[in-house]
Amino acid sequence: MNPDLDLALERVIRAPRAVVWNAWTDPSRLEKWWIPAPAVCRVDRLDVRPGGAFVTLMSEDGTGFVPQIDAIFLVVDEGERIVFTNAIDSAWRPADPAPVPMTAEITLGDHPDGTDYRIVVRHGDPEARARHEKLGFAEGWGTVAGQLAGFAESEASE
Repeated sequence: MNPDLDLALERVIRAPRAVVWNAWTDPSRLEKWWIPAPAVCRVDRLDVRPGGAFVTLMSEDGTGFVPQIDAIFLVVDEGERIVFTNAIDSAWRPADPAPVPMTAEITLGDHPDGTDYRIVVRHGDPEARARHEKLGFAEGWGTVAGQLAGFAESEASE
């Protein structure tokens, strides 16, 4: 990780890695935690393989949906790592997405209490990193990681 270009977050999720992995790779599960509540997520495409599309929509009221992310998966290591970027859209065209182009790496590791969940979001320059941090990276991605933890822990206890 380069502290001048990257932002990171980590937490322990008290659920097995397989449950966390499924929450990331199953559209019906991803919709339940991917966007900070009370906004609602709809998965348009989730093709979890290198080169596959990652497209979601969001709604503040649950009726009118607008684009949220249009990205592609770069790396998918089953049960361990997902890397995606919004700098290339799902049609494989260069993109300049708002608020910032980024590449996100999600890693899952074993932890005595469940899953070691780590996120590194890479930016192309210090200005993009600073903009993402100022716009609330820690709060937004932190909220979503908390929602993922709540969802996965609930599924694991069923």
